[in-house]
Amino acid sequence: MAAFCAGFIDSIVGGGGLIQTPLSLAFLPNLPVSTVIGTLKIPAFSGTALATSQYLKKVKIDWKLFAIMAICAFVSAFLGSQLLTVINNDFMKPVLLIILIVLAIYTIFKKDFGQATERKIPYHIAIINGCIVSIAVGFYDGFIGPATGTFFILGFVTLLSMDFLKANTNAKLINLATNFGSICLFLIKGQIIWKIALPMAICNALGGFIGAKLAINKGNKFIRYIFILVILLSICRFGYEVIFK
Repeated sequence: MAAFCAGFIDSIVGGGGLIQTPLSLAFLPNLPVSTVIGTLKIPAFSGTALATSQYLKKVKIDWKLFAIMAICAFVSAFLGSQLLTVINNDFMKPVLLIILIVLAIYTIFKKDFGQATERKIPYHIAIINGCIVSIAVGFYDGFIGPATGTFFILGFVTLLSMDFLKANTNAKLINLATNFGSICLFLIKGQIIWKIALPMAICNALGGFIGAKLAINKGNKFIRYIFILVILLSICRFGYEVIFK
């Protein structure tokens, strides 16, 4: 159930990890955290892959720009994870809480955010802005992680002038690249429990398929509402950790 809900939410605006990760850690208390996280990479990848296949039928992708952004995101996520092994990331959580609250207010009151028709910007500017988003959010993904897809969508809408649908498709593709890198690492370390990963992967993929179909049919307005919901969930998550932990 957690995997299905995570796949559904993640396929629309990202942030499925806000549901799947804490619930899985609670349901599997006797397993090492690294093993649980490694196992969850399989359903996360399957759900994202199936959702992406649906979006690609509707959205045209600039594959050259995507390749550049994917490489930047992969490298910066690796560096973020390396930094996490050296220092604790708790000091970032109050900062993220403030950023998310500002973002929620901005999105709620700016009614056309992510709903306007995509604007063309100079290609070299698109590459520069795409690299900025990929490096910043990729590093965040490696260092902290929750709601990475949501931050990718925010960056693509703001700096690349994409609408929600196209921003979501690009975010899904880049998440596939970073998830695949993580899966390779956990496979090498033998930290994937397949009897848990495979049933969750099926449920996550089903949720991703239904969520993607719904997002494509309902369009940008529906995606905006889910986007706000995920931001509010993120605020609750970080608020709990900052205030009570």
